[in-house]
Amino acid sequence: MVYKQALGRWGEDRVARWYRRRGFEIIERNWRCSRGELDVIVQRGPVVVVCEVKTRSSLAFGLPAEAVGPEKQRRIRCLAAQWLSEQQGRGPVQVRFDVAEVVGREIRVIESAF
Repeated sequence: MVYKQALGRWGEDRVARWYRRRGFEIIERNWRCSRGELDVIVQRGPVVVVCEVKTRSSLAFGLPAEAVGPEKQRRIRCLAAQWLSEQQGRGPVQVRFDVAEVVGREIRVIESAF
């Protein structure tokens, strides 16, 4: 379990750097509430991106993005709505949902994944 958590954290760190290099501001990492967690929230201009990060050491169990099915997508949308409702002064924003796959040293970000 500790290895999985460390691997997940490592993947989230890499994805956060990926967004930062592309001009995004890191708004939140591992935002939690009683209903769940959002991995990475970034913003560039009026666009807020909620990114679900899936990190794997290999493709033995398939592509990481395949783990983000309809139920997980619904939960992420609900969590994002709660996060947005708690933000004051952010003004109108566009929200985009990305999925980032980290396999070994490779990163693939699927923009507007759902």
